[in-house]
Amino acid sequence: MKKKKKARKSRPLLLGYMERISSKVFEEYSKEITALIGKQHGVYALYKGKRLYYVGLASNLRIRLGQHTKDKHSGKWDKFSIYLVRKADHIKELESLIMRVAAPEGNAARGKLKHADNLKAELRKSIENSNKERISAMLGERRTARKRTAQKSRRSTGRGAPPLAEYISKGFRIRGEYKGQRFRATVYKSGTIKFNGVLYNSPSSAAVAARGKQTSGWTFWRYKTGGEWVPLQELRRK
Repeated sequence: MKKKKKARKSRPLLLGYMERISSKVFEEYSKEITALIGKQHGVYALYKGKRLYYVGLASNLRIRLGQHTKDKHSGKWDKFSIYLVRKADHIKELESLIMRVAAPEGNAARGKLKHADNLKAELRKSIENSNKERISAMLGERRTARKRTAQKSRRSTGRGAPPLAEYISKGFRIRGEYKGQRFRATVYKSGTIKFNGVLYNSPSSAAVAARGKQTSGWTFWRYKTGGEWVPLQELRRK
């Protein structure tokens, strides 16, 4: 009998945290706080009473928080929270995410999510296409509308460098499912995708050709890794 492989447990992103601690700890218990967090990196938040004032990141939390007791933020906060992060390369994204959600008054800049797609435009197109389909169905033009959308998708394969190129080093197979139907495609080393004999420049253009309507190819298409089929967007998180 073959032994079943144990599923690998993913390591937690956060190693530790402490929340709503008085800023006086830096004056009265400097040695204790230094011994506890040392030179660890992570994300921190500053509060004035119950109100969030500022969010930041630091490669050395102890020093950065100590600086904020004397710099331009001095006197504008009296409590802090820290979150120790395992991988330093994710800290900036975490900081940006918190800044966009909470919008602290002490942060002059808004967090940038440069490695993530803004799906609002795609949602708008999807809603618009859905409305067109509903109208076409009412007027008995459903099949004609879908056919035109599919033809347009096959002609529009995208321009510029394939967005997948920077995340892969070799080709592989992908698949997607919609209303019980499974679609298969091939990703080449160049980042282009071949679906139904047509080459597409991006996951989304290939997904539109498969579904006949606007959709995000990063979530529609899946690839196999570790025995599981996961969305293409996982490639951008590595």
